[in-house]
Amino acid sequence: MSKNAKNTKKLTINAMMAAMCAVLGYLALDMGSLKITFESLPVLISAFLFGPLDGMIVGGLGTLVYQLLKYGVSATTVLWMLPYIICGLIVGLYAKKHSFDLSKGQYMMIIIVNELLITALNTGVIYADSKIYGYYSAALIVGSLLPRIAICVGKAIAFGLVIPGLVKALKHQL
Repeated sequence: MSKNAKNTKKLTINAMMAAMCAVLGYLALDMGSLKITFESLPVLISAFLFGPLDGMIVGGLGTLVYQLLKYGVSATTVLWMLPYIICGLIVGLYAKKHSFDLSKGQYMMIIIVNELLITALNTGVIYADSKIYGYYSAALIVGSLLPRIAICVGKAIAFGLVIPGLVKALKHQL
């Protein structure tokens, strides 16, 4: 396969992953400070397949589109994008360091760490957003932390079980 054909496939997959990220973010079950979303799934897949730059681009573009469609532009738009950009960076660097050849245990470990990091970063963004827009309360931040962590760990385990097979199938197509 020619280099142009490989680049076209990669660009196509990343575009689909960014679109999926936006749609999954938009379709999230949102209950105030509790949000059940799968928008990190396509970011993880791109990072595992292609590395940190692609993971960051998918996370950045996907969450930008989602933020613009759902909330428009605000003072905190970029802050809401950062957790997914950082997600793509860290997972992509980890995958690249291991030559994109990870065991199921490595997938599970980096996904759990990553989802916990996203939850921590989003907690910081909720704090900043609530301070900027005047809706801060300690109950908003602290009171929802345990359920948010539980959602995060459940999601991470589900992703850790599904992603290795998805990445393997996509690698086979590339």
